[in-house]
Amino acid sequence: MSKEQSYVLKAWEVTVRKTQQAKKRANSVFGTVSVSPHTDNDTSTDENDDETSTNRSSLEEFYHAERVLPNGDYYTGQWYDSFPHGHGKYLWTDGCMYIGDWYNGKTMGNGKFGWPSGATYEGEFKSGYMDGTGTYTGPSGDAYKGQWVMNLKHGHGVKSFANGDAYDGEWRRGLQEGQGRYQWSDGCHYTGEWKNGTIYGKGSFVWTNGNRYDGCWDEGFPRGNGTFKWDDGSFYVGNWSKDPEEMNGTYYPSGNEGNLEWDPKDLFDNLSEYTICSGERVPMLPSQKKLSVWNSSKRIEKPRRVSVDGRVSVGVDRAFEKMNMWGNETGEEGSDLRKELDAELMRLEAEGLHSLKTSPVPMKLPKAGRKQGDTISKGHRNYELMLNLQLGIRHSVGRQAPAASLDLKPSAFDPKDKIWRRFPREGTKYTPPHQSTEFKWKDYCPLVFRSLRKLFKVDPADYMLSICGNDALRELSSPGKSGSFFYLTNDDRYMIKTMKKTETKVFLRMLAAYYNHVRAFENSLVIRFFGLHCVRLNGPTQKKVRFVIMGNLFCSKYSVHRIFDLKGSSLGRTTDKPESEIDSNTILKDRDLSFIFRLQKAWHQEFIRQIDKDCEFLEQERIMDYSLLVGIHFREASVAGDLIPSGAKTPIGESDEDVCHRLSRSEVDQLLSDPSRWASIRLGTNMPARAERTMRKSSDSELELVGEPTGEFYEVVLIFGIIDILQDYDISKKLEHAYKSIQYDPSSISAVDPKQYSRRFRDFIFKVFTDDN
Repeated sequence: MSKEQSYVLKAWEVTVRKTQQAKKRANSVFGTVSVSPHTDNDTSTDENDDETSTNRSSLEEFYHAERVLPNGDYYTGQWYDSFPHGHGKYLWTDGCMYIGDWYNGKTMGNGKFGWPSGATYEGEFKSGYMDGTGTYTGPSGDAYKGQWVMNLKHGHGVKSFANGDAYDGEWRRGLQEGQGRYQWSDGCHYTGEWKNGTIYGKGSFVWTNGNRYDGCWDEGFPRGNGTFKWDDGSFYVGNWSKDPEEMNGTYYPSGNEGNLEWDPKDLFDNLSEYTICSGERVPMLPSQKKLSVWNSSKRIEKPRRVSVDGRVSVGVDRAFEKMNMWGNETGEEGSDLRKELDAELMRLEAEGLHSLKTSPVPMKLPKAGRKQGDTISKGHRNYELMLNLQLGIRHSVGRQAPAASLDLKPSAFDPKDKIWRRFPREGTKYTPPHQSTEFKWKDYCPLVFRSLRKLFKVDPADYMLSICGNDALRELSSPGKSGSFFYLTNDDRYMIKTMKKTETKVFLRMLAAYYNHVRAFENSLVIRFFGLHCVRLNGPTQKKVRFVIMGNLFCSKYSVHRIFDLKGSSLGRTTDKPESEIDSNTILKDRDLSFIFRLQKAWHQEFIRQIDKDCEFLEQERIMDYSLLVGIHFREASVAGDLIPSGAKTPIGESDEDVCHRLSRSEVDQLLSDPSRWASIRLGTNMPARAERTMRKSSDSELELVGEPTGEFYEVVLIFGIIDILQDYDISKKLEHAYKSIQYDPSSISAVDPKQYSRRFRDFIFKVFTDDN
């Protein structure tokens, strides 16, 4: 239901409850609706109007209507309160047609939608979207039967293509992803894993002549370990790649005769002929279709256009003209009731439509903080350490090495797999001369981190340029709570953190599990690591400085206005800064949070799934004290710095160019209609959402982490990820838990068992991030 309709219905409900005579007075002034076709020159008599009004009252305003609208649209079916409600048929002038269930003007329930091209969809609808189980048949012969979410194939489904191909398996956001079987028209088939509509992961390709390939795939071609078998029993085992330098393997014949002249490259040439059919696109989504809502009085005005998911597309000046349900405007009773409802409506609009609750104080755009960090220039206490770090990374990344394969041997993760290199000032055969002090450089598990950078699609040249270029690093003004120091590259792409010896041991212990996890889940929200190194300074103390290089979560084209560090605990989880000192760089905590974030349904499902997987991984590694770092970019703000709620009008005197662009519902429909555009939005990165403001009942409540929704929404872009994942539940944390449990509620403190921490963290995050339904 649209916001304008909600205004009127809420006003009507409140006013009717005020007096015992409200219902009688309302029935006397509600407009009359004939069940005959509608015309502009309606000549119905007052007697007929009275009779129809009586019939409607007996049916409690739920009745059958048949209308030809002024714009040519046609509707026949059940009707309630100026909207299709129940079962009905709507025919648009362009030839589109819907037959099925309606709820308050929305296609909701089971129904059938037809396009003039001959395409049809029959199945479940929710709020105007194809959502649930349904079957789509295209005009060219393509057909899909299975699960849908917001107009996209999502879940298990079977699709047959017009060219004879067929796919049976899992879908995600309109593309094949997960386990599935694709069969080409010539009988060859692939069974295995998919990703973003391409063959990716482990699977088997079987030819009609009996040959088959079993192994790893990447973007539709063999990549990694695999076996090609002939029908005569001979086979070839090896590492597969399009790059001839990475290709190697062994051929095993079945007998004296075999396929000795066969070239593994022939397999790639053969597979290039087997493409995945993209199918046809839906020309017009059902949620984009408009329906004409007519007035219930005899006085005919210009009809409004409302989409089948209940969104109003054309506004008018007065609130009651947005949906004229009042009929006669003459008569004392009608005039009094309308004035009473008008006053009630104005009060509801002023209070933001939140069940008559007091509206919170309007929000201001947080003031911008200065660029983080102080540039490390000559004379800085850590200047030489920065030079050593840059020299070491340039040596490690630029060193000639064989092509990194994503399939690593267990020995690559051995903590003893490290390379020490001495860097004297005069230089050596392997190191350049430099002006810093002499130092030693250690690379931990170099092959693993080289593979991680490849997995995360980090270009080695760009990586070196960011960290080791002409621009100096920036040191954050104060160390973190752990005592570690943080450094930022000049382009803000990478963050360097000094580490304790205990943290380094934890990281090396869980490195293999971390690598397998981020490889298995491309959308993992866990922070990305790119290197682990150590600098040992010359001198009597032989001081060692260990540091890890990771991605900067907030390196984005969107400026971050608010930052929240969320754990799900309440003790000490609030900022100690006064409001006047809080800027866009201030990291706020759980009890400072005043929003609920509402994601589109498909994204929310992906978010829930990935949070569960990431927390299970951290729980298995006995990790706790991690948090979800959330950055918020507000899309709409006035020149004066006032945040503009979604749906609010632009302030007088300001042009549309003065406010930020926001993702409208029609733009969401366009985005959903083209799954390839989803690639520009990754889970946790540049995600459009709505932030609903919340208010706590009591500011002193330690247990109330999520406040009550106010109904005040803001269009935002979210950037988030899980950070601080190197703290295990060691003896110090166990002692902290025991000590604080004596003084405080054990459930409110951060230091708890990893299993309990994971459960509490998920419960809290799933309350903060909800489905935008």
